[in-house]
Amino acid sequence: MTTRQKRPFVPITEIEHAAFCKPEDELPSKSLAEEIAINVRWQKIPTEYLHYSAEQLDAKIAEARRKLGARVTILGHHYQREEIIKYADFQGDSFLLSQEAASRPDAEFIVFCGVHFMAETASILSGQHQKVILPNITAGCSMADMAPMEDVEDAWDDLIEVLDGYGGVTPVTYMNSIAGIKALCGKNGGAVCTSSNATRVLEWAFEQNDRVLFLPDQHLGRNTALKLGISLDQMVVWNPFKSLGGNTEDQLRSAKMILWQGHCSVHTRFTVKQIESARERIPGVKVLVHPECPMETVDAADINGSTETIRALINDSPSGSAWAVGTEISLVNRLALNNPDKTVVCLDPVSCPCSTMYRIHPAYLLWVLEGLVEGEVINEISVTDEVRSDSMVALERMLALK
Repeated sequence: MTTRQKRPFVPITEIEHAAFCKPEDELPSKSLAEEIAINVRWQKIPTEYLHYSAEQLDAKIAEARRKLGARVTILGHHYQREEIIKYADFQGDSFLLSQEAASRPDAEFIVFCGVHFMAETASILSGQHQKVILPNITAGCSMADMAPMEDVEDAWDDLIEVLDGYGGVTPVTYMNSIAGIKALCGKNGGAVCTSSNATRVLEWAFEQNDRVLFLPDQHLGRNTALKLGISLDQMVVWNPFKSLGGNTEDQLRSAKMILWQGHCSVHTRFTVKQIESARERIPGVKVLVHPECPMETVDAADINGSTETIRALINDSPSGSAWAVGTEISLVNRLALNNPDKTVVCLDPVSCPCSTMYRIHPAYLLWVLEGLVEGEVINEISVTDEVRSDSMVALERMLALK
């Protein structure tokens, strides 16, 4: 059993989250040189890319894409800024985009405008002959960084030992996790889930065992378990910096949900007070939040749902309807732009884009595309054959559920 106390740490990606926050709704286009002035980690890039204007970037990206033709596919996550989305061949959530990559076997190169774990998933699902590229290597994910592989392996070993003779545990990991954790789930009878199918995956997991270890987002795990009728007193949180996650052996043996102590830096900003303010300001407003938000926020909202659910509800809603949305600001702004006959606002009065997604600047996209034109692959993301194989088991279990 792991008995050592680990020194608590906060991922750099979490510390950097507020770097791009602004009190205004608008997130204006800037040259990369202007953005690099913000004190966060940036991948080094040749100097000539720093000062290109938006018009120059447009022209140069178009030229690089013309030369590459069908050899390259560009994927853009919903949380990307508009300056990136306009270049994407496909936009969607992380798993949808990874599936799209897998359906494009003719593309030699998949440029994933998202974050690191998404590019890893695309690498797992795409063909061995394809290369997946992340334009800026510092585009990580604070939630994924809250579950380092060593800590998760230690926790799993402890749980197996403590629960011996008391029923098993099924590991379930959210898509927003590193590939190694997906592989651990595949090797140990578990599965991957998305925010869209988390309920169905948890139902399946409880058919396998008495309890579930849910990684790495405690809020999605808690909110989903509550939907299934699991009470809060049947849930514990695993703090990786404490022995047995800060729990007693009896607490772990009686728990049905063991929630990893992780969260999304974007969605934990949304509060009950913001919801109350929106209802006071906007007559007839519907409050719609992502299930990565804290339980109190989800309970106070009218509806909670995945990114694709949020998009569908707003896009299909009647003209004149009003929505206050608790999710990433770039997506909310895009929904407002695409639905001018409706009121669509972000719950948070401060515009806080996902600080790692926001590091995919058009200059980085141009850099990796021009590298491909010259025969150089920059920032390839790959996984080992073992991790790929075990992760595929966990992903296929998810896909087999109806």
